[in-house]
Order: sequence, then structure tokens, then C-alpha cells
Amino acid sequence: MPRDRSLLNNVTSLLVCGLLAGLVVAAAAFPAIAVGGLAAKAGAESFEDLPDELRVEPIPQLTSVYANDGKTLITSFYDESRQPVALADIPQVMQDAIISVEDIRFYEHNGVDPRGVVRALMANSADGEVSEGASTLTMQYVRNVLKYNAQTDEEIFEATEDTPARKIREMRYAMAIEKELDKPEILERYLNIAFFGNRSYGIYAASQSYFSKKPKDLKLNEAAFIAGLVQAPGAYDPSKNDDKAATERRNHVLDRMVANGKITPQVAEEEKAKKLELKLKAQPSECVEVPKKHNDWGFFCDFLKDWWGKNTAFGAEPADRLAKLKQGGYKIVTSLDPDVQSEAMETILNQESKNSHLALGTVVIEPGTGRVKAMAVNRKYSLDTSKNPPHSDPKLAAEGIKGTYPNTTVPLFTTDGDGNGGYQIGSTAKFFTMIAALENGVPLTQAFQSPHRYTSKIYSAGYQKVDSACDPRFPDGSYRWCPKNDSADYQTGRFNMWSGFGRSVNTYFVQLIERVGADKVVDAWQKLGIDWHNAPDRERATPGCQDQEPLEDFCGEPDGWGTLTLGVAATTPMEVANAYATVAAEGKYCEPTPIQSITDRDGNPVAAGDPTCQQVISQDVARAATDAARCPVAATSSTAKCNGGTFPGGLQVGQRDVAGKTGTTDNGSLWFAGYTRNNALATFHTDPDFVGKSSNGMRSAPHYVVSEDILNAAEKGTEAREFKKPSDAMIYGKNPRDVPSVNCDSVEDAKNKMDNAGFKTEVVQGERSDCAKGQVYWTSPDGRAAEGSTIILYVSTGKKKADPPPTDGDDPPDGDLPDLPSPCFPPGQCDD
Repeated sequence: MPRDRSLLNNVTSLLVCGLLAGLVVAAAAFPAIAVGGLAAKAGAESFEDLPDELRVEPIPQLTSVYANDGKTLITSFYDESRQPVALADIPQVMQDAIISVEDIRFYEHNGVDPRGVVRALMANSADGEVSEGASTLTMQYVRNVLKYNAQTDEEIFEATEDTPARKIREMRYAMAIEKELDKPEILERYLNIAFFGNRSYGIYAASQSYFSKKPKDLKLNEAAFIAGLVQAPGAYDPSKNDDKAATERRNHVLDRMVANGKITPQVAEEEKAKKLELKLKAQPSECVEVPKKHNDWGFFCDFLKDWWGKNTAFGAEPADRLAKLKQGGYKIVTSLDPDVQSEAMETILNQESKNSHLALGTVVIEPGTGRVKAMAVNRKYSLDTSKNPPHSDPKLAAEGIKGTYPNTTVPLFTTDGDGNGGYQIGSTAKFFTMIAALENGVPLTQAFQSPHRYTSKIYSAGYQKVDSACDPRFPDGSYRWCPKNDSADYQTGRFNMWSGFGRSVNTYFVQLIERVGADKVVDAWQKLGIDWHNAPDRERATPGCQDQEPLEDFCGEPDGWGTLTLGVAATTPMEVANAYATVAAEGKYCEPTPIQSITDRDGNPVAAGDPTCQQVISQDVARAATDAARCPVAATSSTAKCNGGTFPGGLQVGQRDVAGKTGTTDNGSLWFAGYTRNNALATFHTDPDFVGKSSNGMRSAPHYVVSEDILNAAEKGTEAREFKKPSDAMIYGKNPRDVPSVNCDSVEDAKNKMDNAGFKTEVVQGERSDCAKGQVYWTSPDGRAAEGSTIILYVSTGKKKADPPPTDGDDPPDGDLPDLPSPCFPPGQCDD
């Protein structure tokens, strides 16, 4: 608080400084030079003209990063390790020690100590060199402030140059500060700004660094040791040297405390007899210095740092943002749940060791906030890759390049700094096609006859004869895309959206993307937060044909990107988990965030840490997608329409409602994405060094086991929340009505029935059935459908034969067949 100064004291101090600043200080600093004319000019004439309002910028403070309990320290970020502490929390022995050794008349002078200046002048003149200084604690504080305020090289030089001019400036500012602040506040500021060695700025960092305790717990001999460091931290710092010099310096401080009347000679001798018992603990810095026993936290820390560096709330440029992180003194409480992370690591390492070239990892996100609760993988977060084995890519291994296991800092859950990375996700991507269909009026009851192999009506496989390419070719000469299912039995037949998703029927979802349009599926990916991480994917997702040589590739992106329904685009575990979390939150998308809360150095909340969310799909669409997504994990949908799944044994998470989707890629990656109302996760199993080429040793079960274990861990302590049933409009379409039965009717009779019921019709060639050739044996949808919608009439190719063997194609059986049209693709392009 401001202190009243008598006119006499002010005038006396000003006269002393004005007269002595030039002559005495110059002699003190430069005893070997003549100072007559220089002193008179620099001191008497210039002192009154010097500025006396010291600009005090916030000093750099470290940012502390905690787990979601707000107590467990993950790491810190800093240029200077400093945490300010109030004088009330600094013991009196520490205050007495620093004053006794640095400024014994601190409470007597007004910023400048004339007696100290005279003493320094006499001592330095006698020695012929600078053997004693004249700076008070206030002047030392001023010097530190000027140094922190310096913005240019010239200002830095002026703040640190060893000249009379600098001393005079310090005196002028010191006197002004003494008029504005009381002594306790000056002492508090000094103790928080001073450097004590061992990366320790301020008394809090010093007491932690040397004795692993808070300042309030410092003992007398410890306080004396710390006070002795200020004069020459490099010389006395025992973390870099032996403790002999530090001990001698501590003893000197104890002697000064005796001279100052703060302790008795007897107490000083008792303290001197004590061994300097240091308990060195460096303040952790950045992600490579997370606690050793929790090295896996490094990947989450790296995600945090990347998130901060991209957040414009902390500065216009990335460098500005990271400077704030290291100097702003924030308290960051992250969303990392140590218990979930620990159980995730345990189950992952039980399935795949850190020495495996295969990465098995999981990311867990909270729906409705985007908060990331865990990021676990069988890797060690470390910059030291010197002992890593050869790269799994033989070509790179031949060049001496090492693999990224077990030690790595590669962001396996996200992308690198340039946005590159990710893996194909296989059938996990069918989720996006389903959402696009539901958004565009295709109901859950939409069914297709799905053969083992399907010849696409509109999508090309390019100009090369690959496994998924077949005739007849398109007019431009490109092959048709002809994907097939993994199982000829389990995935062949009639499927609606529940059963097609549940059994992961490729040929169902090829027909579904044909019906809704690939461009709508691209939109769905983007709505749910998926970026395109490589040039081919970005080109395919961009409307319009790309520049290319003839006969190299089919052009039609994104309309022509039919393969997207089977997960050929590269994405990241973070994006997949968050996309599924969006649906778990009933269509509310929240940007993935590592933050639970941020407070600034003054304890004020920082809004940039709040979740950033928006509704991207309707609640009803999300509920419908969830209803179908209960099928793959062998759960029961709210409509009891599931008929088989792909998660071995079914996903068991207590009595919680669960949903999800498995995924397997042709290039050797295994996936599972699943969720409850409280938690969503994505688990991947792949070789990130050689994606698609090195799946040796990969087993089929680990990603299922860890997903179930981790979801159970994440659900502990949460309230069970049920999935909500979708509306009839999502199930059957808008204004649903009964679809007439037309079993074994002629095509003409079936069309008449549908017309009378208010439906349109399309007629397609089906397969052998219980009906005679040429008769309608099935409709899609059946049961109920939206008023005015199109009903597909499937026409039999003849009576079933006994146990027909499965084929790899959808070629028609022998015999003449009626000339029937294909379904209407793209939708909306056909007449009634």
C-alpha cells in the first residue's frame, strides 16, 4: 500500500541521490577511472529529468497442468520456473535471511542507501576493483523489472550494462517505487522475481527445487542457504557443483543474520554444524518430463500442447500462443482421468507389449463435451529412439532407419503438425453412410437383396483390372466396382439397415451409398468432424473432376467415391471416437478438447477452455443411427430389429445400453468404435510404421478385449443412461402406412396394389425364391413405409434349387429372364 513520506525525507533522499549518483556510484562501479566531469553531468544534471514511473509488466510464470482431479500434476510449461507466493506464506526466517545478506537497512532507507553507497565507494577505491556493490533490494527489484520489460536489444543492454547511467536509473525508479509501495510488498515482489539457480525463479520454485517443500515449511538453515544463492547462483548452486561453496555461503548468511540481530551467535553455530541436506527436485518441463511411472501421459500432454498452439484465443500466431503457455501462469485442469488411463494401459499391455511393432491404442471421449478422458497405447513417450529396432518397412530398415517402437513421440491418435496421418478404418465407416441415408429420408426399414458380390450400377473401380473390378465396363472404358462380402453365408440375403449394419454387409452398404449419393456421405464425414489427411482423399472429397492423364483413374469425386462406404479414407482414432461421441450425444458435435478448466494467474476462468459444441445432425437421426448401432455389438435395439452382430460374444458393459461398430481393412488394420451415453471410444490395432504391409503377428481379439475393459472402466461412478427410441419417421419414413402384401403376385398386380395404397414402384431382378419365375417374392421396404415413397418389387428368377452353392458373383442363373430395370440411381432421377 502507498506510504506517506515527509517532505524532509523526500528532499533528503533526492539530494543524496542527486549529489552522489554521479560521483559515488561511478566510483563504486568504475574505481579506476576519473569521474569528475562525468559524475557532475550524469548525476546532478540528469537525475531530475529521468523517468520515475516504472512500467511493471507481468513477470513470466510457469503454467501448471493437472489431471481432472485438479491435484495430480501432469507437467508444467515454462521459460522460467516461477510460481508467485504471498509474503504471508514466506516464513520470517526467509525474510530475515534475504534482508540480512542483501540489504541490512532495507526497512530504514527510501530505496537508496547512502551509507551503503559510501561504503561501496570506499571499499572499491581501496581495492582498485569492484569488490562491493551498493544496490538495495528495491534497486535489485527494479533491475529485474527493467530486464523483463526490455523489448529490443538496446533495451536489454541498457537494463544489464555495468555503467553509472544504469545505476542512476535504478536509483531514480527505486525511490519512486518506495513512494508507491510499502516495504512488505516490495520484499514480496523481490522474492518472487529473483533467480536462485537450478531453473528456479522466485522463492517458491527455489524451495521446491532444493528441498522439495513449500516456502512456508523452510527451516532456518535452508532459508539461509537459499538467500545466499542470489548473489551468484551459478557459483553456489549445489545441483551443478559440490556443496562446499554453498555451505560456506550459507554460513556467511547466518553470520549476517547475527549481525542484524535476527538470531543469536549460539543459534548460528548450531545451524552451521548441520549438514546441508538437499532434496533436489527439478520442476517438470513439457511432455517429456511427465512422471516416469506415468510416461503414457506424454501422448495426452502432446495433444494438449498441440490444442493450445492451434487456439487463436491465446494469440495470433502459434509462437505467441506457446509463449503464453510458457509464461502466462495458467492453471490447466485437464480432462485426463488417471484411473481410466491406468486401466486402459493395463489391459492394452496385457494384449500387446511395448516391444511389438503393432500399435494397440484407445482414445476415450465424453459425449456432449468433447473432453478426452484417456489416450492409451503400447508405446513409451520418449525422444530417445536410439535403441529402437529396425523399421518394419524393409526399404527403410535397409537405410538404417529405426522403427517408432517402443520409444516414440509420434502422435498416433491424431495427425502430425501438418495434418498428415491416420489410417483406413474399414467397416467402421459404414456408420457415416447410414447417417447420411437417415438424414436424407432413407428409413431404417430400407432393405436390399444383398448378394455375396455386387456389381455397382454407378461406381467405377478405375481402369486397372483389380479384384474389385468387373465387366461390363462403363462407356469411358473404366471397370465397374464389384465388392464382395467377407462371408458368403452370414452376409448374403435380404437385409435392412439394422441387420445390414449389424452383420456389416458390404454389398448392402454399396447399394445404400448408391441410393443416397456419395457426396452426401462425404458431407456426413465432414459434419461429424472428419478431415481429409492426404492428397488423394482431399481430391476425392472436393467437388469437380481432377486434372489427370487419360485412363489413369475414374473421375467423379465426390459423387463417384463409392468406396468411401467401406472406409478407404484415412482418419485418426481421435476423429473416429469423437464422431461416435457426437451420435452418443444425440447429434451434438463438440471439438475434442483436453481441457476441463483453465484459470489465469489471477484465478479468473478462461473461456477458451470451455467446450465448443454445435448440433450437426438432428436428435432423431442420431437416435436412429444408435438404434442400428446396437446390432453389431449383439445388443437389442429399441425396436427389437437386430439380427446378428460382429463383436465376438457381444459387448458387455454392465447393464448399460451400448452401441458400436467393428472394422477391418484390407491393408491390415483392426478397429472398434463404441459408446454408451456417457463415454465413447475408438480402438485401433495396426502397424503405424508400415500401414497395410506389416500385420504379421496380429491377432483378431485384442481390440475387442481392450474396448470392453476400457468402457467398463470409464463407466465406473457414472449414472446409467438409456438410449432413446427413434421416431416412426426414422423407422418407416414420414407419414408411414402399411405396405400391401404382394407375395407371389404378378408384377402388374403388385404394381396396382402399391398404386392403390399410395406408393410408387420400381421393379428389379431378384434371385431364386419360393415364388415362380416372374412373380414378386419380396418388397423393400416391407411392413410399413412412408406415404408416397418408392417400393422396390423384387422379381423371382425361379424356384429355389436345393442347397445352391454360394458364388463370388451375382451372375443370374441359367435360363431366360425378364428384362427388368435396375433400381433408380441416383435417387430422384426416375419417373413414376
